[in-house]
Amino acid sequence: MRFDELSYRLGGAAFKRITPYKELRDMKMKYLISVASLAISCLSMNPVLAHGDAKPQHGGIVQMVNDLSFELVAQADGATIYLMDHEKPMVTKGITGKLTVLQGSNKTETDIKEAGGNTLRVMGVKLGKGDKLVAALSNVGGKTMTVRFTIK
Repeated sequence: MRFDELSYRLGGAAFKRITPYKELRDMKMKYLISVASLAISCLSMNPVLAHGDAKPQHGGIVQMVNDLSFELVAQADGATIYLMDHEKPMVTKGITGKLTVLQGSNKTETDIKEAGGNTLRVMGVKLGKGDKLVAALSNVGGKTMTVRFTIK
């Protein structure tokens, strides 16, 4: 027999108030309920995609860096990189950089220049399947960024 039941039987109405044991048990139950509800709410959360999915808008390869999306489109005489900030075109004025192309064991570097609007242009590069590219861009919102692409 528990203490609270025994005290109620022996003392009657004088011990009808809540005993320390019952207070402790009720307090543990409150914590258990709150912890259980917190755990259930954490398990039922759905992931939120704050920046949408990075789908190519110009038929190129899209990479996300620091909340910006960079889309590389290979062309016959070079490549074009489109900049988007939260699915809106980002002005490329003042952005410069270098594009390093790794073709097997060959490594070439070319300049990246602004081409107006939200585009950057690279001239004189032939890109093919399996090439790895590293674009080191400066002055992107006052920061320097590195974007890596692989042509599939």
